[in-house]
Amino acid sequence: MGKLKALLLTEGMHGMISQVEGMAKALNAEYSHKIVRLRFPWNLIPPKFTPISQIVLKDKIYITENETPDIIISCGRKSVIPSILLKRKNSNIFTIHIQNPKVNSKNFDVVIAPRHDSYYGSNVYSSEGAIHYITYEEIQAAKNYLSSKIKSNKIVSLILGGPNKYYSFSKEQLMEIFQSIRMSFVLNGYETIIVPSMRTPKTIIELAKKEMGKCGHVVDTVDKQAYLSAYALAKYVVVTCDSISMISEAAASGKPIYVAHMKPKKYNYRFKKFFELFEYLGIIKYHVVTPDKPWTYKKHNEAIKIANMLKDKIKK
Repeated sequence: MGKLKALLLTEGMHGMISQVEGMAKALNAEYSHKIVRLRFPWNLIPPKFTPISQIVLKDKIYITENETPDIIISCGRKSVIPSILLKRKNSNIFTIHIQNPKVNSKNFDVVIAPRHDSYYGSNVYSSEGAIHYITYEEIQAAKNYLSSKIKSNKIVSLILGGPNKYYSFSKEQLMEIFQSIRMSFVLNGYETIIVPSMRTPKTIIELAKKEMGKCGHVVDTVDKQAYLSAYALAKYVVVTCDSISMISEAAASGKPIYVAHMKPKKYNYRFKKFFELFEYLGIIKYHVVTPDKPWTYKKHNEAIKIANMLKDKIKK
């Protein structure tokens, strides 16, 4: 299949961008990205109660004849309406929505929903974890990026998320995570690489530098190459429990993954289902313990797997 042209629609959040770009890359598509913003009060109203009209959009989304994409890949609640709208104007466009759209799946050619969302339909493809844009080849290419920052070949990489509606990231919780890594890994001769995400507050990065700076290297800015290099260099990976996307990205590395759990602020049913699935698949273990023999699993990339299923469907 030759190069497809794809239009990506999201609210602009990093996790959503990673998913639509990951799908576009897996489909070997050239893509452009439009950020979707809805007018008040439509930005607060579920898609099933929102009119399919340009009137709800802050920024009108038009496609000229020369710009018509082969596919639209959307992700997130706010991107549902413009995807349906553009499909109605040109039925030849193949539409893919990632995540539960909260409307009938038949509004799209394909919906890709994570299995832990328990969303099903005749045109729904279930992904094991989140779709993302990280590939094993990119991880390996970045290996040397942080190699000068460490001395040992025994590395544990800690990927930090940040507070959300489920996890508070209190100082006490972080200190417990740092202490478990010191006791389980540092005392066994490991150096640490600690990498923040876009949601990691500066205060948490500073705490990591204070508590773990002597144990290895703390990356103090959001740096994709450092993020990839941390996976490539690691013998083990520890990821905080707040992000299904980050844990899914970590699984592209093929490295053994521990999930650093924190007490949730509210019932986290979706997270629990996801953790159970990834433990069943042999990708993660729940608690950071003294490292034993590293476990192995097939490198996990749902974007590539699902893209292979869709290529003939899109061609037709």
